[in-house]
Amino acid sequence: MTRWVPTKREEKYGVGWYRGYTLRKKSKKGIFPASYIQLKEAIVEGKGQHETVIPSELPLIQEVTTTLREWSTIWRQLYVQDNREMFHNVRHMIYNLIEWRSQILSGTLPQDELKELKKKVTAKIDYGNRILDLDLVVRDEDGNILDPEQTSTISLFRAHEIASKQVEERLLEEKSQKQNLDISRQAKFAATPSFALFVNLKNVVCKIGEDAEVLMSLYDPLESRFISENYLVRWSSSGLPKDIDRLHNLRAVFTDLGSKDLKREKISFVCQIVRVGRMELRDNNTRKLTSGLRRPFGVAVMDVTDIINGKVDDEDKQHFIPFQSVAGENDFLQTVINKVIAAKEVNHKGQGLWVTLKLLPGDIHQIRKEFPHLVDRSTAVARKMGFPEIIMPGDVRNDIYVTLVQGDFDKGSKTTAKNVEVTVSVYDEDGKRLENVIFPGAGDEALSEYKSVIYYQVKQPRWFETMKVAIPIEDVNRSHLRFTFRHRSSQDSKDKSEKIFALAFVKLMRYDGTTLRDGEHDLIVYKAEVKKLEDSSTYLSLPSTKIELEEKGHSTAGKSMQNLGSCTISKDSFQISTLVCSTKLTQNVDLLGLLKWRSNTSLLQQNLRQLMKVDGGEVVKFLQDTLDALFNIMMENSESETFDTLVFDALVFIIGLIADRKFQHFNPVLETYIKKHFSATLAYTKLTKVLRTYVDNAGVTDQLFKAMKSLEYIFKFIVRSRILFNQLYENKGEADFRESLLQLFKSINEMMSSVSDQTVIVKGAALKYLPTIVNDVKLVFDPKELSKLFTDFILNVPVGRLTIQKLYCLIEIVHSDLFTQHDCREILLPMMTDQLKYHLERQEDLEACCQLLSNILEVLYRKDVGPTQRHVQIIMEKLLRTVNRTVISMGRDSELIGNFVASMTAILRQMEDYHYAHLIKTFGKMRSDVVDFLMETFIMFKNLIGKNVYPSDWVIMNMMQNKVFLRAINQYADMLNKKFLDQANFELQLWNNYFHLAVAFLTQESLQLENFSSAKRGKILNKYGDMRRQIGFEIRDMWYNLGQHKIKFIPEMVGPMLEMTLIPETELRKATIPIFFDMMQCEFHSTRSFQMFENEIITKLDHEVEGGRGDEQYKVLFEKILLEHCRKHKYLAKTGETFVKLVVRLMERLLDYRTIMHDENKENRMSCTVNVLNFYKEIEREEMYIRYLYKLCDLHKECDNYTEAAYTLLLHAKLLKWSEEPCAAHLTQRDGYQAATQGQLKDQLYQEIIHYFDKGKMWEEAIALGKELAEQYENEMFDYEQLSELLKKQAQFYENIVKVIRPKPDYFAVGYYGQGFPTFLRNKVFIYRGKEYERREDFEARLLTQFPNAEKMKTTSPPGEDIKNSPGQYIQCFTVKPKLDLPSKFHKPVSEQILSFYRVNEVQRFEYSRPIRKGEKNPDNEFANMWIERTIYVTGYKLPGILRWFEVKSVFMVEISPLENAIETMQLTNDKINNMVQQHLNDPNLPINPLSMLLNGIVDPAVMGGFTNYEKAFFTEKYIHDHPEDHEKIEKLKDLIAWQIPFLTEGIRIHGEKVTEALRPFHERLEACFKQLKEKVEKQYGVRSLPSTVDDRRGSRPRSMVRSFTMPSSSRPLSIASVSSISSDSTPSRPGSDGFVLEPLLPKKMHSRSQDKLDKDDPDKDKKEKKKEKRNSKHQEIFEKEFKSTDISLQQSEAVILSETISPLRPQRPKSQVINVMGSEKRFSVSPSPPSQPIPPPITPRAKLSFSLQSSLELNGMNSLEMADIPPPLPVKGSVADYGCLMESQESVSPATSPPVPQRQLPPPLPSKTPPPPPPKTTRKQTSVDSGIVQ
Repeated sequence: MTRWVPTKREEKYGVGWYRGYTLRKKSKKGIFPASYIQLKEAIVEGKGQHETVIPSELPLIQEVTTTLREWSTIWRQLYVQDNREMFHNVRHMIYNLIEWRSQILSGTLPQDELKELKKKVTAKIDYGNRILDLDLVVRDEDGNILDPEQTSTISLFRAHEIASKQVEERLLEEKSQKQNLDISRQAKFAATPSFALFVNLKNVVCKIGEDAEVLMSLYDPLESRFISENYLVRWSSSGLPKDIDRLHNLRAVFTDLGSKDLKREKISFVCQIVRVGRMELRDNNTRKLTSGLRRPFGVAVMDVTDIINGKVDDEDKQHFIPFQSVAGENDFLQTVINKVIAAKEVNHKGQGLWVTLKLLPGDIHQIRKEFPHLVDRSTAVARKMGFPEIIMPGDVRNDIYVTLVQGDFDKGSKTTAKNVEVTVSVYDEDGKRLENVIFPGAGDEALSEYKSVIYYQVKQPRWFETMKVAIPIEDVNRSHLRFTFRHRSSQDSKDKSEKIFALAFVKLMRYDGTTLRDGEHDLIVYKAEVKKLEDSSTYLSLPSTKIELEEKGHSTAGKSMQNLGSCTISKDSFQISTLVCSTKLTQNVDLLGLLKWRSNTSLLQQNLRQLMKVDGGEVVKFLQDTLDALFNIMMENSESETFDTLVFDALVFIIGLIADRKFQHFNPVLETYIKKHFSATLAYTKLTKVLRTYVDNAGVTDQLFKAMKSLEYIFKFIVRSRILFNQLYENKGEADFRESLLQLFKSINEMMSSVSDQTVIVKGAALKYLPTIVNDVKLVFDPKELSKLFTDFILNVPVGRLTIQKLYCLIEIVHSDLFTQHDCREILLPMMTDQLKYHLERQEDLEACCQLLSNILEVLYRKDVGPTQRHVQIIMEKLLRTVNRTVISMGRDSELIGNFVASMTAILRQMEDYHYAHLIKTFGKMRSDVVDFLMETFIMFKNLIGKNVYPSDWVIMNMMQNKVFLRAINQYADMLNKKFLDQANFELQLWNNYFHLAVAFLTQESLQLENFSSAKRGKILNKYGDMRRQIGFEIRDMWYNLGQHKIKFIPEMVGPMLEMTLIPETELRKATIPIFFDMMQCEFHSTRSFQMFENEIITKLDHEVEGGRGDEQYKVLFEKILLEHCRKHKYLAKTGETFVKLVVRLMERLLDYRTIMHDENKENRMSCTVNVLNFYKEIEREEMYIRYLYKLCDLHKECDNYTEAAYTLLLHAKLLKWSEEPCAAHLTQRDGYQAATQGQLKDQLYQEIIHYFDKGKMWEEAIALGKELAEQYENEMFDYEQLSELLKKQAQFYENIVKVIRPKPDYFAVGYYGQGFPTFLRNKVFIYRGKEYERREDFEARLLTQFPNAEKMKTTSPPGEDIKNSPGQYIQCFTVKPKLDLPSKFHKPVSEQILSFYRVNEVQRFEYSRPIRKGEKNPDNEFANMWIERTIYVTGYKLPGILRWFEVKSVFMVEISPLENAIETMQLTNDKINNMVQQHLNDPNLPINPLSMLLNGIVDPAVMGGFTNYEKAFFTEKYIHDHPEDHEKIEKLKDLIAWQIPFLTEGIRIHGEKVTEALRPFHERLEACFKQLKEKVEKQYGVRSLPSTVDDRRGSRPRSMVRSFTMPSSSRPLSIASVSSISSDSTPSRPGSDGFVLEPLLPKKMHSRSQDKLDKDDPDKDKKEKKKEKRNSKHQEIFEKEFKSTDISLQQSEAVILSETISPLRPQRPKSQVINVMGSEKRFSVSPSPPSQPIPPPITPRAKLSFSLQSSLELNGMNSLEMADIPPPLPVKGSVADYGCLMESQESVSPATSPPVPQRQLPPPLPSKTPPPPPPKTTRKQTSVDSGIVQ
């Protein structure tokens, strides 16, 4: 496979260089080293890009080369796809092809092998193409690829059918794992009735020690008989052949095998070895011993059934046939053969024969011709015993096979049985021996006498030895076989004295002149004196067999010898069997009587009648002699008519025999006889006369039927006879002959026209067989006359009867030579087309009609049949429309559709321009007829193009059809222009159909060249060009021709035109895009706008782009071309430009959408979907908007985003009114909704939305919709049943809100920076709503898998311009805290369970906090100068919405002073305690552990810190002096500290009530600590007491109002009970996202790092390690011990932690690290909602901070750890010391403060490329929820 093509001039550059180009890229030229180049002879056509190089090598070699190139590309793809099985298959096929290619190129293969190999190669290519889904290759009989240009359409179609069928068979074969040989073998052997087995004897490995005869033959083990002659090789004692010249040339063919032999269950190849020498091998005294005796030695047997059946075919394989010696010297060879066949294996001891075997097709003549390298003149030919299935004329044979079967010989005077040797010879009646007429086997000379094998001392020897006796035919009747018997002695001296002891004989000819019958003959054994025995006259008059003896009246019974003359009949018996294979000898008396009719004319009539009863095989053997006899009888009785009918009947009988399948091979014999041997000149008159008599008396149907069947040959005799007569008498009697034929036809026509039922069968036969006479009769009769006769003959067939026979008769006439003659066609064709039209219109016998039409068209395509233009016209006029209608009415599943379409294509292809022009005239004046015709044609073409009748791999057929259709469409387009364009005659529907058809043609799959491989594309372009361009330009011209009619095609034609312009062919696009401008202009002139056009193009563009059409280049061209046109137009400049920009924007979105639709990442798909639906909302295309809403909804459902799916559907519902207005079609785009009015549809949508909100646990939203729906049910629809159902649901939702704990999702800010991102993400920040329980690390990982090349940023501060403009991709991700936006209705404190929903839903503002230090560091108190920088992000729409993320629309930053931070933290702590107290009041069954931890963290004096730090920082005189403006805030903080005491009092009271005995010491310590704390605080900040309402405010509530919410796995974090929450400790809820987290209580592995310091190290690690070594206080240990034993999940509180992340079992901090402000108080912050980060990020080193401030991680609601299901140990004292408390913001210090009235918003979409403006806010009551869709 050379890849280089040298230039024509073979220019060399320097030494050893060629200039050229690679085949893969012709445009790239260069020079190549000569060592890479192989020069080939080639023809170069064309120049430049169109240059094609055709190597002048075998077409097959070229095909193999291109196939290998094509397959290798696919092979590589298979490797890449890791499709192993197919990869190995293709590799195997490629290796095969390469190997075979080199074999063909070597030129060393013999002709037959080359032919075989070519077949193998083409079969392999076709098979490979099919399994690789490549195109089907069609070939001629020789395997060469058909050129469609030179082939008629019908032939092409048939070739495709054949090729397809062959490939299917090949596939089946591969499936059934059959050997590859089957195909070629079947083809080979099907073509020939006989075959042969070729045997090459390589060696005989056998220790014999004497000369031997090796006899090989074929054997049927089931019948236990030999089926072929022997092939005899004489082997010498030296171990080499006797004839040393034949040493390497021991070859034989076993011929004449037939299909019956193929069907034999088993065939064995048997070799018998007969030793020739002494009686016994062990006798060494050779001088005294008799030699030359034939003694049995052994056999070798091989089963050759598989070779005969063709399952194994390897002529080079040497087979070893193991040798089995005879057991004893008297073991019969036949018995050993059967034993070996029955045995599983043979103990051969390495002895045996080596042979090669091959099955060859054909008789000996064919074989010698086709396999000259195997079979030459020296090859022995062993024939089958018996005739081959076909006896060819000239195969003169006169063989009699004689088999010695067995004998029974009395021992006579001897003590033991005799060693009998039978000698066979042939004598004539005079006693003279015929010399050299006995053949012991092929490959050996003839003998005069044959000696049998001797079995030692065996009374009943069984020989089964066959020899062939071949006697000249003239000697047969005088000859007989003589068998003499002699006892042989092992001693030479004794042996010489042994004489013949008996004799048997049989004559070859019977007394009645017939030959000896085949079969067994029990011969009489005669005894007499030797001399008498030798004299034939002594015994010839005696009976030879036991049967004859009986016939002569002698008894065969009794043991006593009978004397007949001088001979005695012995008691011994002897059987032989004979088989006569003679073409000259018959065993049939009747036949013999006919052949020798002259000897007894009186019996002639009887013999003629008897002939009908003779066995067919016997008659055909003597075919020539029998026919000679018959015609001689006729000629010698020419005056009388006595024997005419009998001879005619006999002739019919013989022809009938040959028509029989069994003897059909004798057709050539009969043909040969007629041509060469027939000589009866007057036979024609007699035969015609008898035939006519029979026809006239049609009542005698039986004989007439037989005569009709024999018509072909009867006429052959008539015609030949007439020709011979003419040669003799020079056209004498011409008129009589013509008249007699006319009369005969007249009689036949009369018979045909009769309606009698009796003659139906004869009429059928006449229709079937009459056409067979055409080719002969026209030799002696005027063809035009004959055509007329046949026309009449067909027209005489009664209407409605014998239709199919009539059609097949016509098919035969078309096949005849008559139809190829122009003048005859003139007569026949009109009749045929009438018949076809009649039957096609009635849909009768379509298969036959189709075949007839195909055959007519096939003939008319030929170049050698005279002018055909007129005849094509006849077909066009009469049949084109009928055929079209037949195709239209036929189902695609009909078997005939392909045939009919091929016929129709053929008619169109054979029509010239003249015909098309003439076509209109054929419709006459009726204009409507033309319209109907064109309509039908256009619809049919479109149908055929859209749903092709041929498989897609029939590329050549499909391209041919396209080429023909293209021409026809263009021709019909001319008709439209000429006939139907002017105002008066304009046909809108017709033009419409034309455009639709032309566009369908243009856009059909088989013409989209860009989808094909470059090789296929090149082939199609070379042969057909790009048909899309041709028809595209035609469409453009037709459009411009329309003139003022154009407006009628807008907007209907916009879609088809768009399809056309979207074809990726630049020139076509440039030519056709201006049509759009033309359409805009037309509509504008008509209506002063182009609204219809705009609507249509937008709708259609959406469908087309989504369907895969369109690309960036199209967008650019569309914009460029249309803008150019618009700007030049006076009125369309502005509106046109707006429209073009709009369409381009739409295209951008649609192309993005299409690209991303195949993306696995559903989030990107959602973004793009929202972009598109926003666009449609913007341009108010409601139906498209709804379409994309449902696409988005489906995407959400696939991802289980039920909340988002509900918000998406809500947008559809918003478009509807609660009214009785009917639903427009576009509103109900889903099959699921059956609604007639908008109200009904809205109702159904609401039901579904409520269902989704329920699944998404958004019960508040579901309730709001439910109320709106309930209003309708109650006051508008009065559907109380539905109302009741709805209210039950609502009740359930309310219960769920207070009882079911909902997982709270985290929110993440994600920034996409860098130019590497798509435009809709580039340099934008989005807030994402996480999934349930999704940690930031998981979210990040999910994000990064979508952008594997992106780099994760290590900082949370906004990046600089350098990063934003860099070509890479940078992703920034951190957790943000949603900002609560409470609805106005909550004007007093409400349950946390109710509030918790609003903390993470209906949020639009998100914050991210990080600590910053201002001023100098204070080692004693970190709080004094620790500020919080809080960034607030506002999204375009509220979350959740129609997406899980929205773009950030604004960002601003606030700073929170240390004092404000302290106030926030204290407020949270108090809320936390209060919340826990309320929970325990409401549910006494709650576990105590969380309460214990909470209280302990605040009151245990072992841990210094808490608000003591605040006191140190803010309550000093210095601070108050420096910050007078903070006075109010300081008072607020003091108030909060004071308020902590009553809350703690209540908490400790409850704790005391519920504490277990084990924890009693712990509780006592708590009380002691609290007492100190309380005293201190009350003294400093005053006493606060809770109103009694706090205690019993909710006392009457049911106990556990919070349904237990089981965590899915231990890795899930637990929720924190928060202010006013009634969730109990035993029902852990999920951490929220408030950004306040307690120090985690989990193993250290789970630690996370703070996000704001992502980019810093952690030198603090050592410090942490040291801290762990500190001891716990004693009561802490008790506390821990008790906690470990419980199985309760601990809860975390959510303070903003101002400390490093600490390990759960961290020991106390050294005093130096603790800043003590108020010794008696421990700070334990409580939060209003659970922490937000479910699963902590991994621990990473962190910068050292000497101050104890929360990590930003916690600031942003990220739980630094997650809680395990098993409660972790209680923290060591001190582990909860340094937690500052940050409030969300000033205004939310007290839950009682009324937040602003919230605005309820529907979820908006992901940012589009052009961000939609924020939606108008509407109040929630109207449920007109905005979705982020541009309004």
